[in-house]
Amino acid sequence: MGGYTYYLYITAKEAANEMHEKVIRDTPKPLVEGNNVKPISIMLMGVDERRNDKGRSDTIIIAAVNPNKESMLMFNIPRDTRTEIIGKGYEDKINHAYNVGGSQMALDTAENFLDISLDYYVKVNMESFKDIVDAVGGVEVNNPKSFEYQGNYFPTGYQELNGTEALAYSRMRYQDTKGDLGRNDRQRQIITSIIDKGARVSSITKFDNILDILGNNVKTNITFEEMKNIQQNYKNARNNIESTEIKGNNEKINGVWYYLVKEEERTRIHSLLDSYLEN
Repeated sequence: MGGYTYYLYITAKEAANEMHEKVIRDTPKPLVEGNNVKPISIMLMGVDERRNDKGRSDTIIIAAVNPNKESMLMFNIPRDTRTEIIGKGYEDKINHAYNVGGSQMALDTAENFLDISLDYYVKVNMESFKDIVDAVGGVEVNNPKSFEYQGNYFPTGYQELNGTEALAYSRMRYQDTKGDLGRNDRQRQIITSIIDKGARVSSITKFDNILDILGNNVKTNITFEEMKNIQQNYKNARNNIESTEIKGNNEKINGVWYYLVKEEERTRIHSLLDSYLEN
């Protein structure tokens, strides 16, 4: 048992090292100072990467985690949001930042849009998303309106989805009366369930499988030591998750549809983040 525990520790460390991707940040804040555990912010990106195509970050979720209040704020930045692409000096859809300049430009652009410093990012290849869902034993969602998509039928109400079903559930938007915002709601449901299921994984076999999948399909600037710290000090925040959505309007500019967010709405989101992060 001791030998296998050590094996899991080494496997986890190797997976974390394989996932690690360094980006330029401001001076990183310590997670713990004495007895004080600091709130943190994380940007989750879902990217459809294919051969010879870097893809776009069509899913952008911001999470502000406050371990002292044991609570978390989670919201999407709509993929078509028009904003300045930092490093290029022009305005475009925010999901184009990743395609142009990778994780660094995507992170810098999101920070500029939110007017706040983000501590970490996690990038997930969406094609592997279904494997992650299966590894944690499926996800639980509460579907507000029934629909059919890619050969899958999703009735109204609570249900458990496997990986293939979860990927389809998270991608549908044209049948949703809320469009991209409705899809964002469903994506947050799935991410919330993955976080909850992952924190409750009791099977060593599942844990081993999860590490293997994550190592091959996830990139992040979170180090192995920081992962251990977050697991130890922040996991209870998953029990109290608040969601919001960025309000805006769809408008066509030069023949292209964008999601336009007014300055007062950006200020509201910034203030929400500030309250969670105790800035």
